[in-house]
Amino acid sequence: MLRSILLFHVVAGEVPASDVTKLTDVTTLNGQRATIGTNNGVTIGDATVISADIQTSNGIIHVIDEV
Repeated sequence: MLRSILLFHVVAGEVPASDVTKLTDVTTLNGQRATIGTNNGVTIGDATVISADIQTSNGIIHVIDEV
């Protein structure tokens, strides 16, 4: 169950916040769909990105305000 929850919060590849220009669906690593949008900033589902484009050794992290 924990694995599924964690993988729902990961998408393959790197998507910087500046590349999000319209509403789009993505497939997460657990196979579920999530909607990324630009409603009052960058959103994913009902969560808002509060800190974007944090570079790591294996990708980009975007901190959201809820899970």
